Amino acid sequence: MVRILSSEPSIANQFVKELRDAVIQKDRMRFRKNMERIGEIFAYEISKSLNYTSDTVETPLGIAHVDTPQDQIVLAAILRAGLPLHQGLLNYFDRADNAFISTYRAHNEDGSFEIHMQYLTSPSINDAVVIVADPMIATGASMGKTLESLLNLGRPKAIHIVTAIASNGGLNHIKRLFPNVHIWLAALDDELTAKAYIVPGLGDAGDLSYGTKIQD
Repeated sequence: MVRILSSEPSIANQFVKELRDAVIQKDRMRFRKNMERIGEIFAYEISKSLNYTSDTVETPLGIAHVDTPQDQIVLAAILRAGLPLHQGLLNYFDRADNAFISTYRAHNEDGSFEIHMQYLTSPSINDAVVIVADPMIATGASMGKTLESLLNLGRPKAIHIVTAIASNGGLNHIKRLFPNVHIWLAALDDELTAKAYIVPGLGDAGDLSYGTKIQD
């Protein structure tokens, strides 16, 4: 399943517009907040697909019946750019367990690159609903490496990917390798440059959130 928020009218489009805006995105705090807001929208939408159980709560005047989610949630953030999106998810799934993954592009002299993973920490994902947050899916190589590594740890009930912007090529790459994964996008862009940058995209989400880095 692929769901694109911008394909339907909603306030999410305003947040995406501001994320892309070269002037507004100079305000790092607002950039992070808009990414967090999109994470909250994703959390609400994903919550509709969870399993629920009947529960009761005692009010000052009686007993109320309410259905509450029963699935165990594991939120996985790809560092560092995925943290604001992850926080938006955590604002809603506040009882979730959390995983953190560090992947990066190692560039070669010929302009090509390889995906390296430095760090992975995760709770058990067996029979859990795993939600992986990464604000950009360009080639899909980093996300593919992340999913492969997570699946080596166990067998989740379901996997959801949430991302602000993806390229068509990256989306198709993930769909081909992981056909059963649910993918949630705020927007989908057609173009990917020779250096694997999404156009029009929004730039480097990690730098816009936390400042530029000296590493390539």
